[in-house]
Amino acid sequence: MSGKSVESFVRGWLPKPSNLPYIVEYAADFTVPLDFGSPGAVLISNLHGKEFHLMEIVIHGFDEGPIFFPANSWIHSRKDNPESRIIFRNQAYLPSQTPPGLKDLRREDLLSLRGNRKGERKPHDRIYDYAPYNDLGNPDKSEDLARPVLAGEERPYPRRCRTGRPPTRTDPLCESRAEKPHPVYVPRDETFEEIKQNTFSAGRHSFKCFSDIDKLYNDGVLLKDEEDQKMSGNVFPSNMMKQVLSVGQKLLKDRFAWLRDNEFARQTLAGVNPVNIEILKAIEDKRLFILDYHDMLLPFIGKMNTLPERQAYASRTVFFYTRTGFLRPIAIELSLPPTPSSPGKKRVYTHGHDATTHWIWKQAKAHVCSNDAGVHQLVNHWLRTHACMEPYIIATHRQLSAMHPINKLLRPHLRYTLEINALARQSLINGGGIIEACFSPGKYAMELSSAAYKSMWQFDMEALPADLIRRGMAVEDPSMPCGVKLLIEDYPYAADGLLIWSAIKEWVESYVDHFYSEPNTVTSDLELQAWWNEIKNEGHYDKRNESWWPKLNTKEDLSGILTTMIWIASGQHAAINFGQYPFGGYVPNRPTLMRKLIPHEDDSAYEKFLLNPQSTFLSSLPTQLQATKVMAVQDTLSTHSPDEEYLGQTHHLHSHWIKDPEVLDMFKKFSAKLEEIEEIIKGRNKNIHLKNRNGAGIPPYELLLPSSGPGVTGRGIPNSISI
Repeated sequence: MSGKSVESFVRGWLPKPSNLPYIVEYAADFTVPLDFGSPGAVLISNLHGKEFHLMEIVIHGFDEGPIFFPANSWIHSRKDNPESRIIFRNQAYLPSQTPPGLKDLRREDLLSLRGNRKGERKPHDRIYDYAPYNDLGNPDKSEDLARPVLAGEERPYPRRCRTGRPPTRTDPLCESRAEKPHPVYVPRDETFEEIKQNTFSAGRHSFKCFSDIDKLYNDGVLLKDEEDQKMSGNVFPSNMMKQVLSVGQKLLKDRFAWLRDNEFARQTLAGVNPVNIEILKAIEDKRLFILDYHDMLLPFIGKMNTLPERQAYASRTVFFYTRTGFLRPIAIELSLPPTPSSPGKKRVYTHGHDATTHWIWKQAKAHVCSNDAGVHQLVNHWLRTHACMEPYIIATHRQLSAMHPINKLLRPHLRYTLEINALARQSLINGGGIIEACFSPGKYAMELSSAAYKSMWQFDMEALPADLIRRGMAVEDPSMPCGVKLLIEDYPYAADGLLIWSAIKEWVESYVDHFYSEPNTVTSDLELQAWWNEIKNEGHYDKRNESWWPKLNTKEDLSGILTTMIWIASGQHAAINFGQYPFGGYVPNRPTLMRKLIPHEDDSAYEKFLLNPQSTFLSSLPTQLQATKVMAVQDTLSTHSPDEEYLGQTHHLHSHWIKDPEVLDMFKKFSAKLEEIEEIIKGRNKNIHLKNRNGAGIPPYELLLPSSGPGVTGRGIPNSISI
């Protein structure tokens, strides 16, 4: 039986207090005929002048007991939009299984989320659509702030959420910017909740000595010049640096560790960017590994080095894996491109025992770390997690009904990502923003990110086992749980990551098998096929013709795609994000830019270097103001909000996400598996034979421990890219 009840009104807007102080309950009465059947949806109209946040609707009075309609959504005023909101019950249906009375509502709700692709979006809108990255520059303000559109064959890039703002006056291809304090549009339900917003909103002189850096790391910076204070205040709120405390005392246990070659090497396996090291394939005994940024960076080095106080190389670093299980750097190649006045330069540096070679080797390592910091931030962090995840989120809302089981599976992994990406476009990756100001690529930062997307991004290689095999860090081994065996057993990111990957894969496979148990159900699911086609052909439009896109014909195909997406949003992002302040806040350990090239015998600066090598080294590092900006941002990005939702956990407010006892049992098993993994990781961190995570002054590898408390903890896997 299908039908619709008579419209009812909330009883006088008189709230009933609930058990939680920030929640109120309202009541309404519905009258339905005896043969009405089981309710499948509730239509809501907000006659009040302001929006309100609806958590869920619970209907009592039917024989089956309470019926839950989870919403977790802002309900707009009818003044803003006369259309009623549709809230479905917590029953999952494939499109072909939709009850007749809900089919039109299912289609209507999806259409309301797609919009008409016209006009500027308003704050109350819930519309998801695509646009290119054409809002990073501000040519109307300054010609120097003009930035190219990231889209097309020359500069491909994933698509972002469309805002519909008018074009700039100067360049019709660029969208005008929404500058602070004005918000960048994201669909209303994607915005930060108040507790998250509060968490998120929390000098130019060279360093004279290492104690200056220690003081900055432990106490924050006191800028001496009024001009510096003014500039600093324009970058971040005055109270932010007060909150940047000495978390690193716990996580960076040995202040001199950065000086040692073994720590330099260890961080390629257990640091904040453990995803670039690869085997040197030309060597058969598999003991030489390489960190290779040459081809990625060399096309940009010439332009980068014309920027004020930017001097960079394109680096290659070769490591030797000893019989005792240590990785050691043995050579660093630093390259400069040819110029009209000189051929390209390439120098190879090795560790030496005399004082001069020692200091030059130290500077060479700093240049490698600067390369690593830029690639980490612009490619592995921003591009491969934040930017590439955005199209999956948009397509999920546009093509998969709230009733669709895959929508329900993915929903926890989509939280807050559009909002944090919009904030990044406004203040971090924009022209003149913090990334340009504080990282070596400067104004060419996002062009470099686009070049990396063009040359190396493949969806099928974002799966952890596939990525490890591609880099030669693992070989296929069907006897192992994930089908791969690590070449370096003591590779904390990979070893712990494979545990998390395996748990996600097992949970996803059981979930998919539950809903797609019949033959051909994947290919006949029109919403699912439209979702995958839209991700490929609109969300990643510039890569739409690539042959490596996985097919979506079987439940195995679907499980693989979903496991990769959930891994990117959870484990992968956690591994490369939440260690940013512990590893990067101490400037010598991880300088984000270098301001001087290494002096050589025929350079005028060489004599000055010989007289005071420490001064030469420190004057090559970021300035105090640059370091302060980076520390403040890294502190924020490394912070867990009090309302964080972690992998394998369900917030009590979302406990009615699905009505399916079998699925809930599967999720309990997934949660229990993650608890087991947490204990395994803790055990590994106590294993004296695993030198990359245990030993004097060596921090334990905790970035892939699933749970965490709030704050900068250096651990915890949130469900989604929420910071």
